[in-house]
Amino acid sequence: MPAGAGRHGPPQGRHLCWLLCAFTLKLCQAEAPVREEKLSVSTSNLPCWLVEEFVVAEECAPCSNFQAKTTPECGSTGYVEKITCSSSKRNEFKSCRSALMEQHLFWKFEGAVVSVALVFACLVIVRQRQLDRKALEKLLDFLL
Repeated sequence: MPAGAGRHGPPQGRHLCWLLCAFTLKLCQAEAPVREEKLSVSTSNLPCWLVEEFVVAEECAPCSNFQAKTTPECGSTGYVEKITCSSSKRNEFKSCRSALMEQHLFWKFEGAVVSVALVFACLVIVRQRQLDRKALEKLLDFLL
Protein backbone atom coordinates (compact mmCIF):
# COMPACT_ATOMS: atom_id res chain seq x y z
CA MET A 1 0.00 0.00 0.00
CA PRO A 2 1.51 3.42 -0.93
CA ALA A 3 2.38 5.88 1.79
CA GLY A 4 -0.63 7.93 2.85
CA ALA A 5 -3.18 5.62 1.19
CA GLY A 6 -6.41 5.24 3.11
CA ARG A 7 -5.86 8.39 5.18
CA HIS A 8 -8.60 10.95 5.45
CA GLY A 9 -7.13 14.34 6.43
CA PRO A 10 -4.12 15.20 8.56
CA PRO A 11 -3.20 13.13 11.61
CA GLN A 12 -4.95 14.08 14.82
CA GLY A 13 -1.80 15.52 16.40
CA ARG A 14 -1.45 18.22 13.73
CA HIS A 15 -4.69 19.89 14.81
CA LEU A 16 -3.32 20.24 18.32
CA CYS A 17 -0.01 21.53 16.96
CA TRP A 18 -1.74 24.28 14.95
CA LEU A 19 -3.87 25.21 17.93
CA LEU A 20 -0.81 25.54 20.16
CA CYS A 21 1.04 27.59 17.55
CA ALA A 22 -1.89 29.99 17.21
CA PHE A 23 -2.15 30.32 20.99
CA THR A 24 1.59 31.02 21.29
CA LEU A 25 1.47 33.70 18.61
CA LYS A 26 -1.44 35.37 20.38
CA LEU A 27 0.47 35.27 23.68
CA CYS A 28 3.64 36.78 22.24
CA GLN A 29 2.05 39.80 20.60
CA ALA A 30 3.50 43.08 21.77
CA GLU A 31 1.84 44.57 24.84
CA ALA A 32 2.42 48.20 23.92
CA PRO A 33 0.94 49.13 20.56
CA VAL A 34 3.03 51.60 18.64
CA ARG A 35 1.13 54.65 17.49
CA GLU A 36 1.64 55.68 13.87
CA GLU A 37 2.40 59.35 13.41
CA LYS A 38 1.70 61.15 10.15
CA LEU A 39 4.65 63.30 9.14
CA SER A 40 4.14 66.26 6.88
CA VAL A 41 6.70 67.84 4.59
CA SER A 42 6.86 71.00 6.68
CA THR A 43 9.44 70.78 9.49
CA SER A 44 7.57 73.33 11.64
CA ASN A 45 4.98 70.67 12.59
CA LEU A 46 7.61 68.05 13.42
CA PRO A 47 8.94 67.56 16.94
CA CYS A 48 12.35 69.17 17.24
CA TRP A 49 14.04 65.85 18.13
CA LEU A 50 13.25 64.50 14.64
CA VAL A 51 15.06 67.28 12.79
CA GLU A 52 17.88 68.35 15.12
CA GLU A 53 20.26 67.13 17.81
CA PHE A 54 18.91 66.88 21.36
CA VAL A 55 20.04 66.25 24.94
CA VAL A 56 18.04 64.12 27.38
CA ALA A 57 17.13 66.40 30.31
CA GLU A 58 15.21 63.75 32.30
CA GLU A 59 15.65 60.00 31.85
CA CYS A 60 12.87 57.69 30.73
CA ALA A 61 10.24 57.42 33.49
CA PRO A 62 6.64 56.23 33.77
CA CYS A 63 4.01 58.86 33.01
CA SER A 64 2.07 60.31 35.92
CA ASN A 65 -1.73 60.20 35.83
CA PHE A 66 -1.79 63.85 34.80
CA GLN A 67 0.81 63.32 32.03
CA ALA A 68 -1.08 60.28 30.73
CA LYS A 69 -4.17 62.45 30.22
CA THR A 70 -2.47 65.57 28.86
CA THR A 71 0.69 64.45 27.05
CA PRO A 72 0.10 62.53 23.77
CA GLU A 73 3.61 61.04 23.93
CA CYS A 74 2.55 58.94 26.94
CA GLY A 75 -0.08 57.13 24.90
CA SER A 76 2.11 54.67 23.00
CA THR A 77 4.35 53.23 25.73
CA GLY A 78 3.32 54.83 29.03
CA TYR A 79 6.88 56.15 29.47
CA VAL A 80 8.27 59.55 28.59
CA GLU A 81 11.59 61.40 28.71
CA LYS A 82 12.15 65.15 28.70
CA ILE A 83 14.55 66.39 26.04
CA THR A 84 16.11 69.72 25.11
CA CYS A 85 16.78 70.37 21.44
CA SER A 86 20.20 71.88 20.74
CA SER A 87 19.46 74.45 18.01
CA SER A 88 16.00 75.66 19.00
CA LYS A 89 16.51 75.23 22.79
CA ARG A 90 12.96 73.86 23.01
CA ASN A 91 11.99 71.49 25.81
CA GLU A 92 9.78 68.64 24.65
CA PHE A 93 8.64 65.22 25.76
CA LYS A 94 9.54 62.12 23.79
CA SER A 95 8.03 58.66 24.13
CA CYS A 96 10.52 55.99 25.21
CA ARG A 97 10.75 52.35 26.28
CA SER A 98 12.07 51.75 29.78
CA ALA A 99 14.50 49.00 30.72
CA LEU A 100 12.02 47.72 33.32
CA MET A 101 9.25 47.40 30.72
CA GLU A 102 11.62 45.60 28.34
CA GLN A 103 12.66 43.24 31.15
CA HIS A 104 9.01 42.38 31.91
CA LEU A 105 8.32 41.70 28.22
CA PHE A 106 11.46 39.51 28.02
CA TRP A 107 10.43 37.36 30.99
CA LYS A 108 6.89 37.00 29.64
CA PHE A 109 8.36 35.78 26.37
CA GLU A 110 10.70 33.37 28.18
CA GLY A 111 7.78 32.01 30.22
CA ALA A 112 5.77 31.45 27.05
CA VAL A 113 8.70 29.66 25.37
CA VAL A 114 9.27 27.37 28.37
CA SER A 115 5.53 26.62 28.59
CA VAL A 116 5.33 25.70 24.91
CA ALA A 117 8.47 23.55 25.25
CA LEU A 118 6.92 21.66 28.18
CA VAL A 119 3.67 21.10 26.28
CA PHE A 120 5.50 19.72 23.26
CA ALA A 121 7.75 17.56 25.49
CA CYS A 122 4.60 16.05 27.00
CA LEU A 123 3.17 15.47 23.53
CA VAL A 124 6.37 13.68 22.50
CA ILE A 125 6.21 11.45 25.58
CA VAL A 126 2.54 10.59 24.95
CA ARG A 127 3.21 9.81 21.29
CA GLN A 128 6.23 7.68 22.13
CA ARG A 129 4.15 5.66 24.58
CA GLN A 130 1.48 5.13 21.90
CA LEU A 131 4.09 3.92 19.42
CA ASP A 132 5.71 1.64 22.01
CA ARG A 133 2.29 0.15 22.83
CA LYS A 134 1.57 -0.50 19.12
CA ALA A 135 4.98 -2.12 18.65
CA LEU A 136 4.41 -4.34 21.70
CA GLU A 137 0.95 -5.37 20.41
CA LYS A 138 2.41 -6.31 17.03
CA LEU A 139 5.15 -8.31 18.72
CA LEU A 140 2.65 -10.14 20.93
CA ASP A 141 0.41 -10.86 17.91
CA PHE A 142 3.41 -12.26 16.07
CA LEU A 143 4.50 -14.47 18.97
CA LEU A 144 1.03 -15.79 19.77
